[in-house]
Amino acid sequence: MNTLEAIKSRRSIKQFDPNFQMTSFEKEQLISLAMLSPTAFNAQNWRFVIVSDTNLRNKISKAAYGQPQVTDSSLLIILCADLKAWNKAPSRYWKNAPKEAQDYVLPVMEDYYKNNPQVQRDEAMRSCGIAAQTLMLAAKSMGYDSCPMIGFDFNEVAKLIKLPEDHVISMFVTIGKAMKEAWNRPGQLDLNDIRVADMFNHQGALEQCPEC
Repeated sequence: MNTLEAIKSRRSIKQFDPNFQMTSFEKEQLISLAMLSPTAFNAQNWRFVIVSDTNLRNKISKAAYGQPQVTDSSLLIILCADLKAWNKAPSRYWKNAPKEAQDYVLPVMEDYYKNNPQVQRDEAMRSCGIAAQTLMLAAKSMGYDSCPMIGFDFNEVAKLIKLPEDHVISMFVTIGKAMKEAWNRPGQLDLNDIRVADMFNHQGALEQCPEC
């Protein structure tokens, strides 16, 4: 499946075949593809918690209000981020770059994140969001379905997976073989409702750019 078709056909699936299992190679391939997702300063701050233990999945399911995707999907990924990745041997992120690039980027990277927890958290969510979409589109191209999830008790799940204090949970992504197709798309906004020409204004930005 090509990229355009994967984007158009990807839907959030709630019911997976609990008896179907992806191969270890396929799971490894998905994570390897997700690792190609871009991150600011190439910090690669995402962390993919792959939950395979049945007992742990059952506990996480309770924290997710019994949603069946947690236990029935072939692959449950808790997408987390290391908030302090920028300060953990950052030279490794640029080890293959020219020295002049390293000498410039590494100090800028520290200045950008140091003493700025809001930026650290914002970056974590951005990075995980991009990685999640990469996972879902890659899964669709491989013939699988997926579902991004935020409907769970974040604090409880953090305890269950022993999340380090300097990490944050962004979302779950569940992947597997669909048992039931998703509903028709419930309501897509018109393109003119979401497209802004140059800047916002109180009359409606698109009025200034009718040719758009």
